[in-house]
Amino acid sequence: MIHGVLTKPLKVIPDERGWLMEMLRDDDPFFQKFGQVYLTVVYPEVVKGWHYHKKQTDHFTVVKGMSKVVLYDSRESSPTKGEVNEFFLGERNPTLLVIPPLVLHGMKGIGVEPAYLINVPTHHYDYKDPDEHRLPAHDPSIPYDWSRKDG
Repeated sequence: MIHGVLTKPLKVIPDERGWLMEMLRDDDPFFQKFGQVYLTVVYPEVVKGWHYHKKQTDHFTVVKGMSKVVLYDSRESSPTKGEVNEFFLGERNPTLLVIPPLVLHGMKGIGVEPAYLINVPTHHYDYKDPDEHRLPAHDPSIPYDWSRKDG
């Protein structure tokens, strides 16, 4: 696992009315602070990435559909520099994924319906000075192939 990346299996609590799933709590040992909450949707077979943040930590949970979230550690001082991690998040695998600053990340919708990802970053989006840095989805400097792996 890339240094600083964490996962938290999420507990689904069902009853006759429906179900509840906590994603992030202020008493989680990795909780830092709250910046904002947003929803992003990715369509099937579409790649959103690569991007990274210099300051913020992301907390991803896919609440509808399924998504492949891929991380790449390009941090010079990291003990896991050059490592790639794949996570399959969504209805079939309810998980919170904690992504530290400077770790490149992207997502791809998998399955037949859009994937709905909720993020609770530690910083709100600053429209005047965004902490949003991008690379092309198929950048050759990142050792990852987004194509489906059949087998």
